[in-house]
Amino acid sequence: MVNPPVTVRFRFHGALADFLPRARRGTEFGAACARDATVKHMVEALGVPHTEVGLLLLNGAPGSLGALLRDGDRVDVHPASSLPAGVACAPGGRPRFVADAHLGGLARLLRMAGYDTLYDNGYRDEEIARIAHEEGRLLLTRDRALLKRRSVGCGCYLHATAPERQLRELYARLDLAPRMRPFSLCLHCNAPLRPVPKDAVLARLPPRVAEAHDAFTTCDACRRVYWAGSHHARMCVLLAELADVALASAAVEWAPARAPSASDPQQSSQR
Repeated sequence: MVNPPVTVRFRFHGALADFLPRARRGTEFGAACARDATVKHMVEALGVPHTEVGLLLLNGAPGSLGALLRDGDRVDVHPASSLPAGVACAPGGRPRFVADAHLGGLARLLRMAGYDTLYDNGYRDEEIARIAHEEGRLLLTRDRALLKRRSVGCGCYLHATAPERQLRELYARLDLAPRMRPFSLCLHCNAPLRPVPKDAVLARLPPRVAEAHDAFTTCDACRRVYWAGSHHARMCVLLAELADVALASAAVEWAPARAPSASDPQQSSQR
């Protein structure tokens, strides 16, 4: 004889409500569950990836995603609001990311802020999930199904669609401002940048840039050269807003002096 389902009351708080049908947002509702269902199983069945769950209350007491549900249980689910345990961080406590194929703009902005971010528009879902799992990176995506994969332990769903708004959302959720290191990574390949004497790159600079600038950095992986152009200034304003600090003295590196030729050494996956 098949055991009848149990009924559990759920309420999803804050941004988690965006994952639900409109009628279930901001209110408690009942849902039928299998008798052996866990909180994680039901939370994801209702549309919320487990990576988005922060504080979880089961009948008013702290609970876990692995807890078994019983008839009459009440579950309150609050959004994650901090860096999850298990994320591998670079020196300085900066989390390391891997972004899915639809978040190229966000990946460049994170690299601009000094956050090691892997990205390739050819990544398949299984490859992204593997990289996140094997390297302890925080997976960034707008694909709920990707975050529900069993192998994904640390992830973050981006509600915003525009890159700058996504960056603001991520900064607020993970408190990234105190740990950023602006303009220290190559936007193209994610490798570290280093200062370079002007005379060492002079032949690769447009005349107007050579005349107007004296400070440069370069990437040893793809040989791009960066300087503090107008785009650099605009990004300083964005980062200053996010960090609430002045970035006037930030290291200078920005628009590439040239696109590398086919013979230039570079990383094939834009890591």
